[in-house]
Amino acid sequence: MNSTNNRLRFELKPLFIDRIDAGKRLGEKLEKYRGNAVAFAVPRGGVPVAVQVAHALEIPLDFVATRKIPIPENPEAGYGAVTDDGSVIVNEPMVKQLGLTTREVRAQAAEVQTEISRRVALFRASLAPTPVAGKTAILIDDGLASGFTMLAAVKSMKKKDPEKIVVAVPVASKSACDRVKPQVDELVCLAEVYSPSFAVASFYQHWYDLTDEEVLHCLETWLKKLHPQYSPDLIGAS
Repeated sequence: MNSTNNRLRFELKPLFIDRIDAGKRLGEKLEKYRGNAVAFAVPRGGVPVAVQVAHALEIPLDFVATRKIPIPENPEAGYGAVTDDGSVIVNEPMVKQLGLTTREVRAQAAEVQTEISRRVALFRASLAPTPVAGKTAILIDDGLASGFTMLAAVKSMKKKDPEKIVVAVPVASKSACDRVKPQVDELVCLAEVYSPSFAVASFYQHWYDLTDEEVLHCLETWLKKLHPQYSPDLIGAS
């Protein structure tokens, strides 16, 4: 398994202007997959990054919906993740540390999956699924903190029988890279960071949480580039 990265030690500073800049630079590192893969965004933040990669490589764009399972007392942090097909990944040591029961974990995962289903229905109204069996799947996010959200996406993608799974991100913590790398065929990371504290936002000059509306705008802009006649009003008309 290969890894393409620049390793940074305790150096938390902006590396990218925004997600668009990060996506363009990531696309340059993925040149060998030009015309021969499918780019899968991890919504929401991975969508603008994946759009740039798909454009640069001239490959189809799709998404794999996954979402963290929040820690009850600290919803900004998570102890695992769920995907739209029910794939679940949890940080077992953290679950024990939090004192959560199996029933509690299942209940929270079910709540998260309900939200994922809502998002999938919303985004699929603009972007139809792309078959990936026998092809290379490139899973793209704007960064990896713990890596569990991406692990859930990888677990879900394996069910679709791609020939190869590549995870591509602009930045990631070393611990996340260590978790994800053994589970995929290749990890492409522009900056792998050694640091006692890590936040994806720290590496972007302009970074904020995207809304569903902004994700839809990204998808529709992508579709208009491919099909100038595209209009959201025509969805489902054929």
